[in-house]
Amino acid sequence: MVNEINWFPGHMAKTRREIKENLKLVDAVIEIRDSRIVKSSANPEINTICKDKPRIILLNKCDLSEEKVTKAWINALSKDNVRALAVNSLNGLGLNSIRGELDKLLKEKIDRLKQKGIMNVIIRVMVVGIPNVGKSSFINKMAKNTAAKIGDKPGVTKSKQWIKTKIGIELMDTPGVLWPKFEEKTVGLNLAFTGAIKDEIMDVEELALSLVERLQSYYPDRLLKRYKLDSLEETPLENMDNIARKRGAIISKGNVDYNRVSIMLLDEFRGGKLGPISLERPKAVSYTHLRAHETSAHL
Repeated sequence: MVNEINWFPGHMAKTRREIKENLKLVDAVIEIRDSRIVKSSANPEINTICKDKPRIILLNKCDLSEEKVTKAWINALSKDNVRALAVNSLNGLGLNSIRGELDKLLKEKIDRLKQKGIMNVIIRVMVVGIPNVGKSSFINKMAKNTAAKIGDKPGVTKSKQWIKTKIGIELMDTPGVLWPKFEEKTVGLNLAFTGAIKDEIMDVEELALSLVERLQSYYPDRLLKRYKLDSLEETPLENMDNIARKRGAIISKGNVDYNRVSIMLLDEFRGGKLGPISLERPKAVSYTHLRAHETSAHL
């Protein structure tokens, strides 16, 4: 079961220690989250570990989340010592704003250095984030090379490394970090939906069924449109069966090939084929308003 997952490999415990030890070497922290699951993709220890260190929270993969919800998250997260930005590390959207935000956060220090005659100030930043939020893609885009290895599987980045950029920022990379246990079932599900938890340790059929249940509650019109359904049934299993039939995921005697339809559903959700989806949102933005908007837009 998703809510019973306990995934905290030894290298992640080591990374937590490294972050604490190396904070003194950096001016600020860049924390990367998945814009579809802003709350669930945040390591709850980061606030404690980073304490008063200036921080930028990048809401990555913003092309896969709803723009208005992402903006609401930016407003909710930004405060005196923290700035939030929507970015897409694959095409570079939003990345040009990072240096300016760092300059604002570190204004006093930069002004002091300039008074000493140091005009081209290099800002050193630690990059943190849980697996599969796009940390390596971000670093590669910033450096415009392949200094950091990118992989499709969570946790592929294993070792610390410094990467220089062309805009006066030096990045310290760290492996992805997850926490010892999931306090809420929803958090585990959200991470699994987006691929932050390896599919190999999941029951993909159960996971896909949970995804259908979530989507039929929050984004019913997306399911209707994407899978050309006439209507939605009451139970997620019935809807999953209908999706399977529409996509030809059928085995002998007309039975549903649940493994095939499950993999297809997860892949299409993760690839944005159902449109921009935000599985979490600040309290000020409701799904009821979203459904009304979708209905009027005939999505």
